Amino acid sequence: MPKSPFSNAGLILASGSPRRRRLLTDLGVSFDVVAPVRDEEPSPRGDETADDFAKRLALTKALEVVADHPERTVLGADTIVVLDDDVLGKPKSVTEATEYLKRLRGRTHKVITAVAVVGRTLEAPAQASTASKVRFRSYSDREMEEYVASGDPMDKAGAYAIQSELLRPAINVEGCMLNVIGLPLCLAVELLAVHGLTVNRPSGFSVPEACRRRIEGCLLAR
Repeated sequence: MPKSPFSNAGLILASGSPRRRRLLTDLGVSFDVVAPVRDEEPSPRGDETADDFAKRLALTKALEVVADHPERTVLGADTIVVLDDDVLGKPKSVTEATEYLKRLRGRTHKVITAVAVVGRTLEAPAQASTASKVRFRSYSDREMEEYVASGDPMDKAGAYAIQSELLRPAINVEGCMLNVIGLPLCLAVELLAVHGLTVNRPSGFSVPEACRRRIEGCLLAR
């Protein structure tokens, strides 16, 4: 791992997602990975909004991990896909993955990623979320079937990766692209910095320019 821009060492990413690990690495953060083992809930409870649902899932992941590592700072995140007010989670089967992709095809949906930071000297968890709108192209049945057969959709909310070279599903993203990938770095940096982690300005990282400006603005303000 590269040298951390955080002078307070001891960050844990509570996620098994290789995409989130890659994004934190691009930022230059030194961290350990502890994947939560509890099964994720498939849908909101009662009148819970999609945004509150994502926040609760992110916090649940962080709290599960910090319970075994109380001396560490833990960052949890969760991404959900919302279409027609329905939350599309990780597909449970090839059939469900195909159903999700058929529903998303040619339409616009919302992607919400929530981030939660707990542990160490925090008096209370720090939480926030961001949303992006994604418009899909009208890919063919054959393209969709080949993508599902690849296995790539099975560990992803909505049954797709925005960066997939096989499907190339999106024709437009309104909002944060890193949110759609799974971890809005600007949000993560702001939560970590506001709640006690001293952040040094990184020498460079491979993220979109708009996100880079927001992150550097946050770091310079500390």
